[in-house]
Amino acid sequence: MLKSTSRHQQQQTMVSLVKSSTHKPHLLQIQAHLTRSSLLQNPKFSLLFLSSLCSSRDLRYARLFFSQIKNPSSSQYNTLIRAYSSSNSPKEAFFLYREMRQKGLKPDPISFSFVIKSCVKFRSVFCGLQVHGRIIRDGFLSDCLLLTTLMEFYSSFASREDACKVFDEMSQKDTVAWNVLISCYLRNGRTRDVLMLFDNMKTEGVCEPDDVTCLLVTQACANLGALEFGEKVHRYIKERGYGTARNLSNSLISMYSRCGCLDKAYDVFKEIGEKNVISWSAMISGLAMNGFGRDAILAFEEMRKTGVVPDEQTFTGLLSACSHCGLVDEGMEFLNQMSKEFGIMPNVHHYGCVVDLLGRAGLLEQAYRVIISMKVKPDATIWRTLLGACRIHGHFTLGERVIEHLIELKAQEAGDYVLLLNIYSSTGSWEKVSELRKFLKDKGIQTTPGCSSIELKGIVHEFIVDDVSHPQKHEIYNKLDEINKQLKIAGYVAETTSELHDLGAEEKANALSYHSEKLALAFGVLVTRPGTTLRVTKNLRICIDCHNFAKFLSGVYNRQLIIRDRTRFHHFRDGHCSCNDYW
Repeated sequence: MLKSTSRHQQQQTMVSLVKSSTHKPHLLQIQAHLTRSSLLQNPKFSLLFLSSLCSSRDLRYARLFFSQIKNPSSSQYNTLIRAYSSSNSPKEAFFLYREMRQKGLKPDPISFSFVIKSCVKFRSVFCGLQVHGRIIRDGFLSDCLLLTTLMEFYSSFASREDACKVFDEMSQKDTVAWNVLISCYLRNGRTRDVLMLFDNMKTEGVCEPDDVTCLLVTQACANLGALEFGEKVHRYIKERGYGTARNLSNSLISMYSRCGCLDKAYDVFKEIGEKNVISWSAMISGLAMNGFGRDAILAFEEMRKTGVVPDEQTFTGLLSACSHCGLVDEGMEFLNQMSKEFGIMPNVHHYGCVVDLLGRAGLLEQAYRVIISMKVKPDATIWRTLLGACRIHGHFTLGERVIEHLIELKAQEAGDYVLLLNIYSSTGSWEKVSELRKFLKDKGIQTTPGCSSIELKGIVHEFIVDDVSHPQKHEIYNKLDEINKQLKIAGYVAETTSELHDLGAEEKANALSYHSEKLALAFGVLVTRPGTTLRVTKNLRICIDCHNFAKFLSGVYNRQLIIRDRTRFHHFRDGHCSCNDYW
C-alpha cells in the first residue's frame, strides 16, 4: 500500500499507523519501515514513534529505539524522561537528564518538572537539590508550574521551610500552588497553619479555594477536632457548588465523626446520591469511633443489602467498632468472614484492631498469640497497642517482652518506655522505675510532651503540661483551681498511679493537677457559656486521672465533653463516659 502512493501520502499513512498501533508486532513492523525509508532520523517520525513506545509502557524497547537516534532532540529526551519518571525505574529519568546536559542540550521546564518528580519517586533529596540549583542558574524561576513541582518535591521530604521559600518566590500564585503548600503543612503536622492558609486565600482574593483545597482543609479540621472551622468550610463548599462531589462528602463525614458530631455526619451521608464503599466505610468508622458499635454493624448489614461490596477499610471500621464496644465474639467472626466470604486477607491494621479488642477485654496472652501468628509482619503500632493494654492491666512481664520486640524492629520511642514506666509505677516497682529512668537518661531518650488543643470561635488554642504561654494563663489557673475544689466536693480523688515519680500521695496529686487536657478544659469552661460542649484533642493517650477528672467535670458542670486522644474518643456526659471505663 505504501509503495503505490506518493511520498507525502506515505508519510501521512505512517503517522496514522504510528498513532493507532499499540501491539509490539505492529510497532516492530513500523520501525523496520522507518529504518528502511530513512525516516528513523526524521525528528518528527522518531519523536512520534518514541511517544507510542512510551505509551505502550515498553520502556526497554523505547530505550533501545532511542539509542538508535543519532542526535536526540530535547523533545525526544523529554518524552523518555517523562515515561521513566512515572515508571518503576525513576532513577533512569535522572540519568537521562544528566546525559542530556552532557550532550550540550539545555533542559527546559518540562525536562526539569519530570526529573524533579522522578527524584521524589526514588527518594533522593541530593539529586533534587542539584536540579533546583540548575533551575536557578538557567533562569526558570518565573515558571510557576515548575516552581509548584519544586514545592511538591520539598513537601514530600518534609522540608516545609524550603517549600514555603519556593512559594514566596513565585511571582504568580495559582490555586494549585496554594494547595501544594497546604498539603505540605498538613503532611508536616502543621494543621493549625492549614486553617490560617485557607483564610489567607479567601482574604487575598487572587485565587479562590477549590474543591481540592476544601478536601485538604476538612482533613486538617478532622485532625484538630476543629468543628467550628469545619462547619465554615462546609458552608463554603455549599456556596461554591461543590456539595455534590462525593469525595468531599466522604471527607465531611469523617471530619464530623472525628469531631464527635455524628448527627451532622449522618446528614451529609444521607445527602449523597450514590453511596460508594468509601461513603459507607466512612459512616461505619464514624459510628465505631464514637462508641456506637452495634449501629456500625447494622450499617454494614444495610450496606450489603444495597449491593455495595465491602473493602479493607470497611472491615477496619467494623473491627474498630467491636474493639470500642467490647464485642469480642463479633470481632473474631468478622476477622474470619473477611477472608472466607470476601477474599480480603487481613492486613496489619485489621490485626491491630483485634489486638486492641482482646487487650481491652484483658485477654493479653491471646492478643500476643494473635500477633505472633499473623501472616503479615507486625509493625511497631500493633506492639504499642498491646503495650498499652499491658499498662492498663498491670502486666509488666508481658510489657517487657513487647519492648524487646520493639527494640528488634528498631522502632522503640520514648513513649514506649513511658508506658513501661507506667506499668512499673502502677505496681509499685520503684526500683525498676529508677533503672528504666537511668537507661533513658544514659541513652539521651527524651519523651514527647503532651499537648492538648481546643477550638473556640474558629481559633485553636494549644496547651502543654504546666503551660504559662497563654495570654489568659492567670484566669485559666484560677478557674482550674476552682474546678478542682468543686470536683473534690463531688468525690473526685486524684488517681496517683498516673504519676511516674516515687512521691507522697499529696505531692503526686499536685503533680497531676496541671496536665494539658485539664488546662484546655478549664479554658473551655472559662470562656464559654454554661452547657456548651467542649471538644479537646490530645497528641498522646489521656491518663487515668485526667479521664476521671473529665468524668466528674461533665457531671458537676453539666457539660458534654469529647476528648480525642491518640487511641480513641472519650465522650463524657452527666458524670459518665460512653466507654464505661478508662478503655
